[in-house]
Amino acid sequence: MKTLWKQTRSFPPAVRLLMANQFAINLAFYMLMPYLAAHLAGGLGLAAWAVGLVLGVRNFSQQGMFLIGGTLADRYGYKAPIMAGCLLRTIGFGLLGWVDNLPALIAASAATGFAGALFNPAVRAYLAAGAGERRVDAFATFNVYYQAGMLLGPLVGLALLAADFRLVCTVAAAIFAALTVMQWRALPERRSSATTSTPSGVLAQWRTVVTNRPFLLFAVAMIGSYVLTFQVYLALPLAAADALGSKGAWATSGLFVVSAAVAVVGQLRLTGWAKQRWSPAAALVRGLAVMGLAFVPLALTPSGTTATVLAALVAAAALLAVGSAVVYPFEMDTVVTLSGNHLVATHYGLYNTISGVGITLGNLATGALWDFAVRQDILWLTWSVLAATGLTCAASVAVLARSGRLAVKEEPQLVPAQL
Repeated sequence: MKTLWKQTRSFPPAVRLLMANQFAINLAFYMLMPYLAAHLAGGLGLAAWAVGLVLGVRNFSQQGMFLIGGTLADRYGYKAPIMAGCLLRTIGFGLLGWVDNLPALIAASAATGFAGALFNPAVRAYLAAGAGERRVDAFATFNVYYQAGMLLGPLVGLALLAADFRLVCTVAAAIFAALTVMQWRALPERRSSATTSTPSGVLAQWRTVVTNRPFLLFAVAMIGSYVLTFQVYLALPLAAADALGSKGAWATSGLFVVSAAVAVVGQLRLTGWAKQRWSPAAALVRGLAVMGLAFVPLALTPSGTTATVLAALVAAAALLAVGSAVVYPFEMDTVVTLSGNHLVATHYGLYNTISGVGITLGNLATGALWDFAVRQDILWLTWSVLAATGLTCAASVAVLARSGRLAVKEEPQLVPAQL
């Protein structure tokens, strides 16, 4: 904790505020979202298709709108989208606890999703600009606060849920309201360092980003890493339920704790260790390889042996967290590098959209593969394919690095000529 505090204080006040902001955002989000489906189905009595629709609208309105959020941030500054996103989450989370008809629930869900699309690219672009040459360290520290919010959120939500789901929503909305006021009062205005050269129209702005070939290749190469990270929500819980039956839910909760705890405790040490020994590209390649290798213990574990399956699940969650912790700060830094420090938020927006589409398609494929593997009693196939996905991502990034596509020079700052 002392190391985290010292590292945090080494950054400018605006960067520190963004880190605290992200902790609170995740705290509020994860105190509510894990329990929303149960409230919709049990508390409100919605049909399963309606529950899926409400949750799906939130995901679509976030993933599909990231590019819009990034575009707005680059055109109008980073502060306004951050504030607007927090305010929109205040409204959306408040509505989720107090409305009971499907149209209102869909509107509230869409608002919470679009809120994330507004502030996520803006926060990352602001963080990159504020940290300057210390971007990797800043993103590593940022991820500690991010994961800490994920770790504590469900626990706080569970405690509040003992009283009432409305209380959970009200507290979450209150946190976002406080964040809105805090950004308004304490967060300085900040714009892209390349604002003077921003294309005059939105379509021209998008054209600049979508024709950035090295950036697009990197985004596509990294899709598999997001598919692997999401398996903490999909394949690992399925395996826990398959091995432990009704106790699988408890094991799944334990896996979330392991994953977040590894990131909180180890992120700064792993980043410092990687920076001393590897180039950014090498850190990405090795981190992605670890993420793929995380599934090897499960591929080698015989089905039906509860203790060994549980041990393999814990090992997979821990190794996934280690690999992700190594990858994340260098990945975020690479996006800025490939953008040439120009239209950074728009690049982050498109990057998030690409990864979101990849997660959706990857989950469909993983689910279909899991069903096939269960029917054929060859669960090792699912884990082997996931391991190969990680190693393929690592190989793809290595090829991009060797070809020089990950070393695009950043645009110099425009300085008025001396008269």
